[in-house]
Amino acid sequence: MELLKDFIDLFLHLDKHLNELIGQYGTWTYAILWLIVFCETGLVVTPFLPGDSLLFAAGTFAGMGTLNPWLLFVLLTVAAILGDTVNYWIGKKIGPRAFTGTVPFLNQAHLRKTEAFYEKHGAITIIVARFVPIVRTFAPFVAGVGSMNYGRFLAYNVAGGVLWVGLFIFGGYLFGNIPVVRQNFGLVVIAIIVVSVMPVVIEWVRARREGAGAV
Repeated sequence: MELLKDFIDLFLHLDKHLNELIGQYGTWTYAILWLIVFCETGLVVTPFLPGDSLLFAAGTFAGMGTLNPWLLFVLLTVAAILGDTVNYWIGKKIGPRAFTGTVPFLNQAHLRKTEAFYEKHGAITIIVARFVPIVRTFAPFVAGVGSMNYGRFLAYNVAGGVLWVGLFIFGGYLFGNIPVVRQNFGLVVIAIIVVSVMPVVIEWVRARREGAGAV
C-alpha cells in the first residue's frame, strides 16, 4: 500500500520530483530521462514508468530555461526509437511462446489487449500506440512476435517516436508554465493520462457491447 501511495505521488507531483532530480543531478538529468524513456518503451516489464506526463514535465522545465528543449527532443526521440527497436527484437526472439503463458515476466492480459488493438488498426498501431500507455510498451513487442517486416516497422517507429516526443516536449515547453497549468500540474497529469487511455477504454467498451450482442 505504501508503495502504491509513493507511485501515485510520483505521478501527481512529477514536476516537484523532476525539479529535485535536476537540482541533485544537473546535466546527468538528461541521461536519467533517456534511461526512463528507453525502459518504458523498450522493456515489456516496465510499462508502469511515466511516459507522456514525464515528457510534458521535462518540456515545462525546458520552458523555464532549466533544460534545453532541442537536446531533450533529440535525446528522448533516440531513446524512444531505440526502445521500440529493442522491444521488437525481443518479441521476434521469444516468438509464439509469448502468448502461451510460459514466459513468466509477460502480462498476458496486456499482451492480448495490445494484440487486439494491433489487429484492428494494423501497422499504424506502432504510431498510434505511442500515445497510449501500456499499449505503447507492448505494441513493438507484438510486432516482433508477428514477424512484421523490420523495414516497415522502423519507418512507423521513427515517425511515432518523433511525433510522440515532439508533441509532449514542446507542448510542455509552450504551455507548461502558464500559471493555471503550473498551479494545477497534478490535474494536468491526470488529464493527460485519462486522454491517453481513452482509446483502450473505448475499444474495451465496444468489444463488450459486441460480445453481449453476439449472445
